[in-house]
Amino acid sequence: MKIKTAEFEISNSDWRKCPATSIPEYAFIGRSNVGKSSLINMLTGRKGLAKTSATPGKTLLINHFKVNGEWYIVDLPGYGYARRGKEEREKLRQIIQGYILGREQMTCLFVLVDSRHEPQKIDLEFITWLGENGVPFALVFTKLDKMGRVAGADKVEAYKRELLKSWEELPPVFMTSSEDGRGRDELLDYIQTINRSI
Repeated sequence: MKIKTAEFEISNSDWRKCPATSIPEYAFIGRSNVGKSSLINMLTGRKGLAKTSATPGKTLLINHFKVNGEWYIVDLPGYGYARRGKEEREKLRQIIQGYILGREQMTCLFVLVDSRHEPQKIDLEFITWLGENGVPFALVFTKLDKMGRVAGADKVEAYKRELLKSWEELPPVFMTSSEDGRGRDELLDYIQTINRSI
């Protein structure tokens, strides 16, 4: 798939105020600092489209980016940022869960995981919650450029083995790097395949 246009459309803290369209939405989520904004910029080929920040937990809104005038990339707030107060964490939980469970246009949720780390409890719990609620999702391993190819593949395989302890079948898995563009074609082809089947 060729990305001809990608533009920011709107930010909201309430899924009910998201664009009143019926076109498919592909949402991206992950723990704070997992490389979400960088991945969105890499996929669209627009460097400053999603704002990247050295400060974790910067995205506090649901951000819609229209791609090729035909579908949306949705940048969701990161979860699991420890320095947030209880009240703010609860507000974020409502924003995230409201969108994921309430937004009919959400076609697939891409869950980003930092490939360098062992499976984190918070990610595993979130993935389990998605399964329990029947949410269509795929796993996107980020920052693969930070390791050698063999080490990166080993980490991803170990993660899959961990998931297979409680999952009969794994969701689609993508290995990416925002630095070298790895996984871009595979992700965009996956989105295009879904778009054609709708």
